Amino acid sequence: MQNVWRRVDPFVAAILTSLALGLLLPVPDTARGVVDGVSTAAVALLFFVYGARLPSREVWDGLRNWRLQGGILASTWLVFPVLGLVTAWLVGPALGAGLAGGILYVSLLPSTVQASVAFTSMAHGNVAGAVCGATVSNLLGMVLTPLLVLWLMGAETAGLGMSGIGDVLLHLLLPFVLGQLVQPLIGAWIRARRWISVYVDRGAIVLIVFSSVSGAASEGAFGAVSAWALAGLLLVSAAMLAIMLAVTWFGGRALGLDRADRVALLMCGSKKSLATGLPMASVLFPVAVAGTVAVPLIVFHQLQLIVCAMIAQRLARTAPA
Repeated sequence: MQNVWRRVDPFVAAILTSLALGLLLPVPDTARGVVDGVSTAAVALLFFVYGARLPSREVWDGLRNWRLQGGILASTWLVFPVLGLVTAWLVGPALGAGLAGGILYVSLLPSTVQASVAFTSMAHGNVAGAVCGATVSNLLGMVLTPLLVLWLMGAETAGLGMSGIGDVLLHLLLPFVLGQLVQPLIGAWIRARRWISVYVDRGAIVLIVFSSVSGAASEGAFGAVSAWALAGLLLVSAAMLAIMLAVTWFGGRALGLDRADRVALLMCGSKKSLATGLPMASVLFPVAVAGTVAVPLIVFHQLQLIVCAMIAQRLARTAPA
């Protein structure tokens, strides 16, 4: 039993705990404004720290490899959204419009940064290319994700409009830009204290999960999310992940990439960011919709970490000496 507890990721446990608390303890209307205000501040702080810790030069590193970077961008912003659109249309009648919309929202997010780079390194891939590709993906995502959501999900997100785009610019992009402006002054200090990024990043996500889920529970959004629906979400997420893993790996071969670049494309092009997706959902969607959208995102995120960790270990064992 002790060995089992050691294998449990504290971050995953915290997310699941906040998810359970949000379902069991909906926030009353009298406290809703306070919780939403704290969540908004946490989102702004998260993106400020992200901007402050990222050296501006990293955006330019690896850009010369246009085939790798083009492959990552095409996978993230073309292939994945098309797959999400088709999948949401296919599973909508079975899972319902809310969860199907959440599946589509997952496909419209940028790639992860930390996980993509970590798994690329573990599998002996092109780490510099992964850093650049994942970073550019997230920078573009601050504009492309809300625009794609507005275009493809407008009918489902009644609370989203130009004001929603303005909220994203105010709560996400502005803190990031401010962080970049002060990065030459405090960037090295923040990078030397990794715990700051870890606590802000994970703390904000846990808080956002609780806020969105509890708000949705108050609105009755989870009344239709049954155990069968969750099982269906897991199967759908597994299918989408498998397709994207195949597309990126064999697509890298078609592009003529070497093994290291194919690994970077595999790890960056097949993932979606929980760290970006949850904050954006809290800004882009009404409370009830944000809670429903969070469920497919959390399911897909956990699945991609488990599967890609196993793939990275396998690739590491077969890597050339």
